[in-house]
Amino acid sequence: MSDIVRPPKEVFNEGPFIYADILDFKNLQEIVVNERVDWLIHFSALLSAIGERNVPLAMRVNVEGVHNVMELSKQYRLRLFVPSTIGAFGPDSPRNPTPDLCVQRPRTIYGVSKVHAELLGEYYHHKFGLDFRCLRFPGVISYDTEPGGGTTDYAVQVFHDALREGKFSCYLEPDTRLPMIYITDCLRALVEMMEAPSEALKLRTYNVTAMDFTPEELFREVRKLVPELEVVYRPDGRQKIADSWPQVFDESHNQSHNHI
Repeated sequence: MSDIVRPPKEVFNEGPFIYADILDFKNLQEIVVNERVDWLIHFSALLSAIGERNVPLAMRVNVEGVHNVMELSKQYRLRLFVPSTIGAFGPDSPRNPTPDLCVQRPRTIYGVSKVHAELLGEYYHHKFGLDFRCLRFPGVISYDTEPGGGTTDYAVQVFHDALREGKFSCYLEPDTRLPMIYITDCLRALVEMMEAPSEALKLRTYNVTAMDFTPEELFREVRKLVPELEVVYRPDGRQKIADSWPQVFDESHNQSHNHI
């Protein structure tokens, strides 16, 4: 694993951890050569809400960073995974369900950068033979880390706030349906995608999902464990983002190809 920030002790103790700046191509080359890397999983990105607050930085990290890992993977013949997102779709996309192949046209810099990554990866695959693989993940739910600035993060933050404070302020309307996946299922899908033979992949980018729900439905379940939970709905700019995203993912392509 690598990052530009100091990792928590439990992350550091789980295996090798090194400093890496996605914008420093020479540094990345040294890591690939010195560590004998053959698979590269590229998670570095500014997420939807954070990206809208700092578009120039999102352009550098999300676009220039992808260019670096594409060139690196081409040069050293790496198998490259770049995650995409429900944010790669926009208000012109079918929302329920949203298929793998349809109009996208996202309205956030995060989404635009992910469409760019999807198409660039496909181009590198056909032009240079790059073994590029991509999954469009929905909102990812986990319990052990605080949210990182995404529009679906309410589905994680509510658990922290319910246990700490017994109340939660939700930035989405109660009936805003979005697709979600738990972190262990997310990682399982990633591993299965990376292990799949390249010739078995009919597409280079697939949708993947596990469930879909609204804030109201989630809070109803949380109250079964924390009955005193108080929820106030205060929609902000993230509501407009969520309204442009898929409500339900169609993942029939990856199911029919039997690799995820």
